[in-house]
Amino acid sequence: MPNLSAIKIAIIDDEPSIITMLQMVLRREGFQQLYGASTCAEAISLVQRVVPDIVLLDIMLPDGSGLELCSKIREYGNPYILFLTAKASDLDILKGFAMGGDDYITKPFNPLEVAARIQARIRRLEPEALAVSAAKYPDAGIYRFGRFTVNEAEGELTVKGQPIACPAQVFQLLLHFCRHPGIVFSKTQLYDKVWGINGQGDDSTVMVHIRRIRERIEIDPGDPKLLLTVRGLGYKLVKEPEER
Repeated sequence: MPNLSAIKIAIIDDEPSIITMLQMVLRREGFQQLYGASTCAEAISLVQRVVPDIVLLDIMLPDGSGLELCSKIREYGNPYILFLTAKASDLDILKGFAMGGDDYITKPFNPLEVAARIQARIRRLEPEALAVSAAKYPDAGIYRFGRFTVNEAEGELTVKGQPIACPAQVFQLLLHFCRHPGIVFSKTQLYDKVWGINGQGDDSTVMVHIRRIRERIEIDPGDPKLLLTVRGLGYKLVKEPEER
């Protein structure tokens, strides 16, 4: 488990009480580098200054949209972005993912759930362990699937030899499939294994992330040959395109 005190978390919300509440809860969980901003302008300045590892981002801010802000934040790094939103329609959720978000939680929320999601995210990264493994075993954590390769230690996806930008949660989902080729996973199982959420989550979250993977690794995302839908069961990643 990484050193929690070294992880930088930015909380961007127009309600100071929410920032204070989340900082208090996260501090109790062991996080120390906690930063707050209440506007888009403050958030950009904050992100430039501290380059956070995790961003908790409200969609509705007084001087702009958190959705647009999300794209700007991506210009300064690749943090895990969790939207905090009172908007819970499918369209709003899809917009959030399209703009570069990794996950979302609707208001009102339990701050302990936010802390749990962050903890689950961090457990799946384990950068120190990956670095040690990569040094001892150069091919460990490298998954080759014909036209694309995933390097776990470096957090890199390459397609036909070219590095492809991949948001953090999309990469984690792809990595899970790479670790278990040929295995069918239901949406509920993916929420548990990748998002760290027990029980059934929102269907659109998994579907959007599956689509974003296909846009990166498939020749034709509309007719996938590698990351397949198994009707009524879930999804699986295959080493070679299957005959149909």
